[in-house]
Amino acid sequence: MAGQRTTAAGGMESTYGFQSVNERDKQGMVDEVFHRVAKRYDVMNDLMSGGMHRLWKDAMIAWLNPPKRPGWKLLDVAGGTGDIAFRAVEASGGNAAVTVLDINGSMLGVGRERAEKRGLADRMEFVEANAENLPFPDASFDAYTIAFGIRNVPHIDVALSEAFRVLKTGGRLLCLEFSEVDFPPLEKIYEAWSFNAIPRIGQMVTGDGEPYKYLVESIRRFPNQRNFADMISAAGFERVTWRDYTGGIAACHSGWKL
Repeated sequence: MAGQRTTAAGGMESTYGFQSVNERDKQGMVDEVFHRVAKRYDVMNDLMSGGMHRLWKDAMIAWLNPPKRPGWKLLDVAGGTGDIAFRAVEASGGNAAVTVLDINGSMLGVGRERAEKRGLADRMEFVEANAENLPFPDASFDAYTIAFGIRNVPHIDVALSEAFRVLKTGGRLLCLEFSEVDFPPLEKIYEAWSFNAIPRIGQMVTGDGEPYKYLVESIRRFPNQRNFADMISAAGFERVTWRDYTGGIAACHSGWKL
């Protein structure tokens, strides 16, 4: 398949899927993708994962295990529509205070609407800002989560350093992302589905196939599990590990600020 995975040294700063682009232009191009798909974001994730993203997110929150006590603070980055935030609040018995941060106002708008409908608006705030420049003081949060968003950040190393900065000592990073399949027969089936079917279905369902083409290609460009774990360690995190889901189609990485 055309396009190679990057290494821990990076390489995604100047790529838009398989295209080479000006580094200054990438963020705006990615932002436009999510403006276009915001209202159909759940459909997008269902198409990309065959509906499995819901189970993977449940598993991520189970691993996070939010405490059922007041005062515990979570920052969920690139989480505009609220999928992770809602799960975290519910898992904490309504005690967690969650800040949802996203660079995309359209995605945040969807999240705010969903929070109101679920009666959870008083347990979370929605902030429009860049993962590479978080508008929070040092040591502000007990945990930092990001699900299917880190590969869309142009400078992943900068975002990881910012995550480390805003976490308290003893705080934890959890990152859920599409990753590298470790079972060759599954990989062949998954890539055929991804590159041939997903953009076409996206076109049929949403009337716009181009965002799905970018998202599929961006998965192939993302570092594999070991290389991404090395990036997390380089940002200062310790006890870095990961869990593969569905043969490595997705992986959840964990790291601690100790």
